[in-house]
Amino acid sequence: MVMRQYLLTYSGVVFALYLHHVIRAIEVPLDPNIQSELSQPPTITEQSVKDYIVDPRDNIFIECEAKGNPVPTFSWTRNGKFFNVAKDPKVSMQRRSGTLVIDFRGGGRPEDYEGEYQCSARNEYGTALSSKILLQVSRSPLWPKEHLDLVEIDEGSPLTLKCNPPPGLPPPVIFWMSSSMEPIHQDKRVSQGQNGDLYFSNVMLQDAQTDYSCNARFHFTHTIQQKNPYTLKVQTTRGVMETTPSFMYPYGTSSNQIVLRGVDLLLECIASGVPAPDIMWYKKGGELPTDKTKLENFNKALRITNVSEEDSGEYFCLASNKMGSIRHTISVRVKAAPYWLDEPQNLILAPGEDGRLVCRANGNPKPTIQWLVNGEPIESAPPNPSREVAGDTIVFRDTQIGSSAVYQCNASNEHGYLLANAFVSVLDVPPRILAPRNQLIKVIQYNRTLLDCPFFGSPIPTLRWFKNGQGSALDGENYQRHENGSLEINMARKEDQGIYTCVATNILGKAENQVRLEIKDPTRIVRGPEDLIVKRGSMVRLDCRIKHDSTLKLTVAWLKDDTPLYIGNRMKKEDDGLIIYGVAEKDQGDYTCVASTELDKDSAKAFLTVLAVVSAPTNRMTALPKERPERPRDLELTDLAERSVRLTWIPGDDNNSPITDYVVQFEEDKFQPGSWYNHSRYPGSVNSAVLRLSPYVNYQFRVIAVNEVGSSLPSLPSERYHTIGASPEINPTGVRGAGTQKNNMEITWTPLNATQAYGPNLRYIVNWRQRDTRESWSNETVRTTRHVVWNTPIYVPYEIKVQAENDFGRAPEPDVIIGYSGEDLPSAPRYIRIRQPNLETITLEWDHPEHPNGILTGYNLRYQAFNGSKTGRTLVETFSPNQTRFTLKRTDPISRYRFFLRARTQVGDGESIVEESPAPLNEAYTKNQVDIATQGWFIGLMCAIALLVLILLIVCFIKRSRGGKYPVREKVEVLDHEDHKVDDPSFDYSDEDNKEPPGSHTSLDGTIKQESDDSLVDYGEGGEGQFNEDGSFIGQYTVKKDKEETEGNESSEATSPVNAIYSLA
Repeated sequence: MVMRQYLLTYSGVVFALYLHHVIRAIEVPLDPNIQSELSQPPTITEQSVKDYIVDPRDNIFIECEAKGNPVPTFSWTRNGKFFNVAKDPKVSMQRRSGTLVIDFRGGGRPEDYEGEYQCSARNEYGTALSSKILLQVSRSPLWPKEHLDLVEIDEGSPLTLKCNPPPGLPPPVIFWMSSSMEPIHQDKRVSQGQNGDLYFSNVMLQDAQTDYSCNARFHFTHTIQQKNPYTLKVQTTRGVMETTPSFMYPYGTSSNQIVLRGVDLLLECIASGVPAPDIMWYKKGGELPTDKTKLENFNKALRITNVSEEDSGEYFCLASNKMGSIRHTISVRVKAAPYWLDEPQNLILAPGEDGRLVCRANGNPKPTIQWLVNGEPIESAPPNPSREVAGDTIVFRDTQIGSSAVYQCNASNEHGYLLANAFVSVLDVPPRILAPRNQLIKVIQYNRTLLDCPFFGSPIPTLRWFKNGQGSALDGENYQRHENGSLEINMARKEDQGIYTCVATNILGKAENQVRLEIKDPTRIVRGPEDLIVKRGSMVRLDCRIKHDSTLKLTVAWLKDDTPLYIGNRMKKEDDGLIIYGVAEKDQGDYTCVASTELDKDSAKAFLTVLAVVSAPTNRMTALPKERPERPRDLELTDLAERSVRLTWIPGDDNNSPITDYVVQFEEDKFQPGSWYNHSRYPGSVNSAVLRLSPYVNYQFRVIAVNEVGSSLPSLPSERYHTIGASPEINPTGVRGAGTQKNNMEITWTPLNATQAYGPNLRYIVNWRQRDTRESWSNETVRTTRHVVWNTPIYVPYEIKVQAENDFGRAPEPDVIIGYSGEDLPSAPRYIRIRQPNLETITLEWDHPEHPNGILTGYNLRYQAFNGSKTGRTLVETFSPNQTRFTLKRTDPISRYRFFLRARTQVGDGESIVEESPAPLNEAYTKNQVDIATQGWFIGLMCAIALLVLILLIVCFIKRSRGGKYPVREKVEVLDHEDHKVDDPSFDYSDEDNKEPPGSHTSLDGTIKQESDDSLVDYGEGGEGQFNEDGSFIGQYTVKKDKEETEGNESSEATSPVNAIYSLA
């Protein structure tokens, strides 16, 4: 049986299917109706810290909160023994909680309650334990009384003033001051060590001008205790001798230090010497970890934060001055209290299912693992045949109702311990949909949207989505189904509108819910305001024409300088713009039109410049001409900071037209040296501005003045200012994955610009993997804007991430986008079905290819009519990718059709499928012959034949009436010839008008074509027929076949008119 595992979090029950399957999670809702139906062993939700130091002036609260169904009850142990809360009037537990309250308002000593406490929460399904909480009361002891003698020392000698603070809980904060409460100035010569002592690398005469007192500040009482002050007397000499460095702390040339993983490592070196030495830090065999290393106390202390095993090794400090140098080596070993590799998680199973609890921890030394069940060692617990303990794993097989319990895993070594609770609960719950019923979701066209369908059940249900109540489950292409039940539509189109149904199913039943999706048109400003320059007192109009979905409520707002605009009496807000009457100087600024609906918004911005009206001169002198302003000068950079600088300039002459704006431009010399870009814009009344800067850019600035005439020449550039670097804050945009060949995928993106790189050696970490697989991410680091992945399957989706990185670090985790590998020619459509509902039309239906190998762009249909060996011209039809039906209007009801259908991707047309229409029914032939007998051409032909027969009869009658004679021999031959034709079965004579003449064929257009080789000559009207001298008719009638058989025979026989008449009939 496939094993499933489910996770329970504090916010609810979370299921996870694993071992042979990808993890899936689902939360049980907090709905009391559902929670009341689910039995749940206890879970500790809140507890006090392991090392719990309390203020002796306050009441003591030791937290212990738990949840479960039924509601758990609580008990406590103190120092490993049962703690009877009811016996002590000062101790109580909060209602429906396990939190202990020790009340000292009636007196008592908090020290009497120090010890190790542990809370138990139990119900009928198990017992959960808190960690062991060591309760200690804060202490701030007084400084011991002592008498300090005058300290006499020679000028230039090293000196250490001891502090020796009283031991406090927690340890106090140490600082040095004079007796007049003035802080002691510290530098690389005089500084305080980590132990609280004050070190002088060398004593100078001015050190005797004050006294020195060590102070201790205690955390809980917020009190400061002061040690008796030291008084110095410095003995002067004629000259202070310069000396080589010597270590004051630590002593000797080497030392050892042990630090625990995860805490901060602090190494310290303090040296004496004249002049005061400089301290440098190094690591043997490697470099200091720059991302977590910090120098403190004038480089005398090295702090490495969040220490890990890689930080073990030998460090050395080098103290040097102009007289020489010395070094001290510190060997650092990193130990570790236990830390989790796999913390056991709550396990919820259906009856008969299998599962496991895993408890893996690491540390230095390696921790030991101990299992408990309901707070007792598992070795002493009642036997359970469905449970098997294998080191750090407990395996459950074929669990049944009643097997619920809480298991504890304790991982411990000499540096600490970890305790985790994980319950096993056996539930059988039919599926339930947790979302509100019949939701309405509105989304803007071409946007991404999620249709939510949270669900719950045990065993974990499978979830499927359907559209409009029919069809197969939705997944793939434009749809993506998430494990939490949500259906993601990558790009919502109009055809995606409809009713979607989610169905959750397990062995106990099924549940379903519907979501209605409506696709709305986006809100767009089709004509926004434009930058304008107007005179004071005039009227101005700012356009804002908007196109939006008529079913959504539109709201239009105006901002001035990015704050809401107050529409006063001088302003009028219209549907498509804003009018300002009597423009004043205060109206100058940025105006933004914001159009918004409940789903989206759009905005457009413009700058309005107001010019003062210059009154006409009182004298008759001509007004001075206006010109572009002179360029600003004397640029100066001040207030230098990591991300800002103040730029100041002196304005140039305005040339009789007031300066309205200053444009600040910048240039950087790393990516595009010599190119200037606009940085910011400021009113013409200022000549100084604080510029916001990006990290790791070598800036150079210039300023351009603007008046109503135009722009000045740029100022001379300022001096350069290089900002310090940082890791990138954004990732590349426009990430796209698409195939250029059928076996690759090209990943491209828009690179960061010079002000976004933030550091040297900008590069991009490209990650990719096939979607919906469990394969690990593949990655490649590149410095270009593209990367090609080869040997990909044909047209499969890939998850893609592109992350920016420089020498200072990486940008935040990038979003995942979906790309596709290269397309190929599609396979043939699965089938073509041809139907002939009547003699006028043929209907074709087909199915999509089994292997599209890309995005189908359409179908190509080639077809031609044929009748036997004769074919018509080839016709071509093209169809959209969604069309799978075509109706053909026949040109005649007899011909058949041959169809060639191919699917098409952007690569080209794929394989074709060939089908022929079936042969016409016999009724079509019968109907066709009946129709021919009624045609005009057929009736005319019959009339012409009858007329010709009549003429021949008349000719024969005239000959006989004139007494013409036929030779006996010829007459006999003619009669024999007539008898031969009557007796010959190949001579076909028929008077049935509706019967098809022999040798005829039906043409493609439905007409009948008579294939006969008889000519007018054959009927006696050609050159072969003639009259003899006695008036008798000499003619010859033979069919073409007879002529071919007798070709070369020059003899001919006379044919009587009667024979000719028979032949024509």
